[in-house]
Amino acid sequence: MTTQTITAAAAGTWTLGDRTVNRLGFGTMRLPQRGEALIPDAVPRDRDQTVAVLRRAVELGVNHLDTAAFYFSPLRSANELINHALAPYPDDLVITTKVGPARDPSGHWLPHATRAQLRAQVDENLRQLGRDHLDVVNLRIIGPDSLADRFGALSELRDAGLIRHLGLSNIRPHHLMEAQTIAPVVCVQNMYGIGASTEQEEMLRLCGEQGVAFVPFYSIAGDGRTAGASFTDEDSAVEAVARRRGVSGAQVRLAWTLQRGAHVLAIPGTGDVGHLEENVAAGALRLSEGEVGELGGGS
Repeated sequence: MTTQTITAAAAGTWTLGDRTVNRLGFGTMRLPQRGEALIPDAVPRDRDQTVAVLRRAVELGVNHLDTAAFYFSPLRSANELINHALAPYPDDLVITTKVGPARDPSGHWLPHATRAQLRAQVDENLRQLGRDHLDVVNLRIIGPDSLADRFGALSELRDAGLIRHLGLSNIRPHHLMEAQTIAPVVCVQNMYGIGASTEQEEMLRLCGEQGVAFVPFYSIAGDGRTAGASFTDEDSAVEAVARRRGVSGAQVRLAWTLQRGAHVLAIPGTGDVGHLEENVAAGALRLSEGEVGELGGGS
């Protein structure tokens, strides 16, 4: 595939609330540091390199960025890099951030935010991004407990004009139903990719039925999660398809994910311009029904 001539528009579009985005977006978690993400002693990535990646992403038609105030290394934060590289922001750019988790200045994780602390997290994202409102804010949770109080707090900030749209992250089906009684939900961001569990497939299906965008994370990294890809390449079904198509395994995984439904948005992240271009090019890769079945999943 000729990566330089393919843009994010090749993946098609979806509407987040009242904002239309290309389904191939970009996740910024890996921008501030090299190696394993979100650890206290992460090695900062070169600033000029990260700025170049962000600007190239926009040049290639990426208009959906995923970020968070807790994406930072000792010297870099994803939000600050986005602000430096892209402000003043293009009119069509949608920046999705998430709240709930937090890290102290040394990088260690703190208990998830209470209702009162969510306002401070929203304000911090606004400050770092240099904006007067946030396009989409996902409430990320851990565990099965009710999210009503926290989601209600974000709904109030939405009513106040600080947030345009609300989403959810790392949830179970009952959380989506609970949140929808409080305010509209435009997206769900959950772990998903080749080899997804029955529960993960159920969340994908539920979102599709309700017209909610489903935004998988770790769709390339798989079980490697923040440490990066951990799957075996040599004899896997992914690599078999990749060899036949003359593409990378990561491109096959992205194409498979996008073909799980018109409501699926991909947010692969990288700190390398070449890998970025490959990821964007995956939006034009169409797997056959047989290949989809080979990889696991109906067409």
